[in-house]
Amino acid sequence: MYEDKTLVCKDCGNEFIFTAGEQEFYAERGYENEPKRCKSCRQARKQAAKSEREYFPIICAQCGKEDKVPFEPREGGKPPLCSECFAKAQAARNAQD
Repeated sequence: MYEDKTLVCKDCGNEFIFTAGEQEFYAERGYENEPKRCKSCRQARKQAAKSEREYFPIICAQCGKEDKVPFEPREGGKPPLCSECFAKAQAARNAQD
């Protein structure tokens, strides 16, 4: 049903293939627009967004370990958790659902 398409990256101007498998993946998820960037430009864009993110030092409220989080903890808000404790808490919540 789908055939490979050659598209042009809006960032670097290079051609890239939008494969039939990728088109099917997009359709299954209801995406209507074709990708505008090649894989390497998409990865570079994601990496740039990550590096711009500001991290804040915390002491985990559960285990006492030092860590960094991508948000500024507020006084009176939820106590901050390190990445390990957060993952454990999230897994426990998902198990209850």
